[in-house]
Amino acid sequence: MPDRPLSILFVSSEVYPFAKTGGLADVSHALPIALRELGHDVRVMLPKYGNVSERRNRIHEINRLKEVPIAVGEHVEPATIKSSSMQNPRTKVQAYVTTNYTYFDSKKGLYADPVTGEPYNNDERFIFFDRSVVTTCLLLGWFPDIIHCNAWQAGLIGAYIRTMHAKEFARTRLVFTIHNAADQGIFPAASLAKTGLPKEVYPRIAHAKQLNFTKAGLEFADAITTVSPTYAKEIVKDKIISGGLHTVFRNYHIEGILNGIDTYHWNPKSDPFIRHHFDSETWKDGKAQNKKALRDRLRLPHDEKVPILATIGRLSDAKGTPLLIEVLPELLHDAVQVVVLGEGDPSLAKTLEKLAAKHPKKLAVFMGFDDELAHLIEAGADMYLMPSLYEPCGLNQMYSMAYGTVPIVRATGGLIDTVSEFNPESRCGTGFVFRDYTADDFLSAIKRALALYKKTTYWAALVQNCMSQDFSWANSARQYHALYYRILSA
Repeated sequence: MPDRPLSILFVSSEVYPFAKTGGLADVSHALPIALRELGHDVRVMLPKYGNVSERRNRIHEINRLKEVPIAVGEHVEPATIKSSSMQNPRTKVQAYVTTNYTYFDSKKGLYADPVTGEPYNNDERFIFFDRSVVTTCLLLGWFPDIIHCNAWQAGLIGAYIRTMHAKEFARTRLVFTIHNAADQGIFPAASLAKTGLPKEVYPRIAHAKQLNFTKAGLEFADAITTVSPTYAKEIVKDKIISGGLHTVFRNYHIEGILNGIDTYHWNPKSDPFIRHHFDSETWKDGKAQNKKALRDRLRLPHDEKVPILATIGRLSDAKGTPLLIEVLPELLHDAVQVVVLGEGDPSLAKTLEKLAAKHPKKLAVFMGFDDELAHLIEAGADMYLMPSLYEPCGLNQMYSMAYGTVPIVRATGGLIDTVSEFNPESRCGTGFVFRDYTADDFLSAIKRALALYKKTTYWAALVQNCMSQDFSWANSARQYHALYYRILSA
């Protein structure tokens, strides 16, 4: 007898195209769509931040979900739950959007003030959001088979449905996915009372005498996952990678399921953000044309023999930005051009901009997030730099391979699970890998890549290897599909 379709509520603090700071938004867009294609009734829920356009995202009201009172401690704020959708050419997924002026609509950043960098009152904001998720289900009379909670921001949902609303959600099973173990949602002990949960629950949602959203997510989940098999092993061993929670993670079974990529939005054959489309047979011409378009966009001089090395993402210690800065002075002595697109640590950004001012013909730095430029970079660059201190999964190395852009990565987390060192003799492998978090080791990997780039036959074999990889969500969605049925039948 075939598995019956499931009802699934997928909860995330950011979902593309509504709101995005990183890979969580891409996952929260693509995985629900992949699950919907497997036949499940999937709905997504997220907050509406002040920089999210209701008109552009076609967000509209639901009559019975207006001005719903939500308590945060002794304070009550109204939540209006609105509706939208996200889709690809084959399917559509409904989205519920929590709106509230005080906690979300009045703020332009997702988690912190974009000008000062000061974090918002995120304990109250995500207590409010998590309670709005539970309340939405109660008001709709919809108690899904699975509630899939993503990252710390959704960590309290399990506590609410297993204590205050245990009867209504008796048949619902909860999955909690750790996207970044070091980002846990830690707040002062005084925040425990703001949750409105019974006091006897406090020890289960606290760690080191502080409210810890991630600890809460672990405690009440029927299954816990993280975003790559290697990362699942790392977070129970490494104090830094786990954000000091490694001894707690050891108490739970954590399954690593590798993220996929959205092959509708990230496909060089049909990408709407690039003019010159290509596939594994036409990549040379396509890459050359996109490289010219990228240089024109960033005002870099043209030289067909000079490779472009690129990186996109947050500027932070975790992403290896200090390592990139350390190697750039020597690297820029070579016949290369380097492109950086990102935002994050202001001091790292300032250093990169100073280097770009010194080397305007070799280094282009663009601060901020620009989706169109990100796609053009992947299509036009020859190599992608990912020197992460740690990397739960990583998506850009997979985007890069899909576009024939060779990844140069550090051996950590999901990077180990997706990239292997190219062997010229066997012509196997998909990139260049270094192990030690040092400038010397990183630069050595880059030099190996630059040397191979000059050997066109080998380089063509490497690009073909990259573009032949299947990183679609189909396999990962099937693994989640199996996990859901397993916990429902337990």
